[in-house]
Amino acid sequence: MSDSHRSPPLGSLALIAVVIAGGAAAFAYTAGWFSPHRLTPMKMVEAFAPPGGPALGHRRNHAKGICFTGEFEANGAGSEISKAVVFEKGEYPVVGRFNLGTQDPNVDDATVRVRGIGLQITTPDGQVWRSAMIDPPFFPVSTPQAFYDLLKASKDKAADAMKNFIAANPEFSHFASWAGSAPWTASYAEEPYNSLNSFVMTNKEGEQKTVRWGIVPEARVVTVSQDDLKKLGPNFLDVDIAKRVAAAPQRWKLVVIVANPGDPTADPSKEWPADRRKIDVGTLTVTKIEPEADGPCREINFDPTVLPTGITTSDDPFPAARSAAYMKSYDLRTAESKYYPRTATGEKQ
Repeated sequence: MSDSHRSPPLGSLALIAVVIAGGAAAFAYTAGWFSPHRLTPMKMVEAFAPPGGPALGHRRNHAKGICFTGEFEANGAGSEISKAVVFEKGEYPVVGRFNLGTQDPNVDDATVRVRGIGLQITTPDGQVWRSAMIDPPFFPVSTPQAFYDLLKASKDKAADAMKNFIAANPEFSHFASWAGSAPWTASYAEEPYNSLNSFVMTNKEGEQKTVRWGIVPEARVVTVSQDDLKKLGPNFLDVDIAKRVAAAPQRWKLVVIVANPGDPTADPSKEWPADRRKIDVGTLTVTKIEPEADGPCREINFDPTVLPTGITTSDDPFPAARSAAYMKSYDLRTAESKYYPRTATGEKQ
C-alpha cells in the first residue's frame, strides 16, 4: 500500500472527523424520511454545534466565508444533455461564497482541511441554479444517517467511539486517508470543487443522464505545507483571493461528469471511474470580492435543490437532506441577526 493510501492511526481520526464535520459542510439531514422520534433537521443542525455552542447569527456549518460576484459563460456544450437555459451559449451573473468547513467564523484558516464554494447562477428568465461544492473528491460517508453518526462520534469522549463508528462505516477510512495526505494550497483560487452528489439532466429530446459536476481552477496549483500556511496569518485565504481578484479575474472550468450504467449514483462516498465522460460546459469567472458582512452572499441559502428546468435531483438522498438542514440553519441565523457582527457604520447585517 502506498503512503498516499495508508490510513492514519485511530487516535487522529477523531480530530480529522471534527475538521471534516464542517467540511462535509453543507451536508446534513432531512426531515420527512425518518421517524420524528429519531432524526430531524433540527437534531442534525444541533449536532454541528461545538461544545461552547454555535456562533449565533452565523451559518451552522461553513461559518467562515467571503462573498464574490462574477459570471458564468456557457459555451453551449451543456445543451446536449440538459435543456436548462444556463447551458445555452451566453453569459449569466453569479453570486457566490468561498468558505471553510468549520462551525467557527474566527478559526485560523490553516487548521481547516475542507474548503468550499457556493454558487448562484441566474438566467434572464428568472431561473436560478444553486450549488454548494467542496474540494474533497468524495464524501466521508455513504448515507445521511452515517453523517449524523459521524458528528456524534467525533464529539463522544468514549475511547472507542470513533473505532466503533469506523467499524460500522468503513468508507470513512478512505476519506480520512485523503484528509491526512492530500496536498494543501494557500489559495481558494487553486482549488477544484466538487458537487459529489449526483443529479439528473434532461435535454430537449427528453433524454436523461445522471451526472455530477465540478469546477477546475485555471490558476496554477502550488502545494504548501501546513506549517508554512500557519505563518501566513489566520485569514490568509480571504487576503489572498481579494488580492488575486483585484489584480485579475480568477477562472474555473465547469465540468459535467456523466455516469455510466451501474455507477453508484446514490452514494457520494464512492468515486466514479476516471474514464467517465466529462463535458466542459463553460467558465466561471470571479470578478469582485466583498466581505460577507456587507456582501451579496450574506443572505443566500445555497440549497442544492434549487435547480433550473432541465436539472433534477436523483436517487442520491443527500441533496434533499442538505436542503432541510440548510433551511433550519438559515432560519436560526436570521432570527439571531442581532448577534451578527456590525459594519463600520453600525448597521446590523
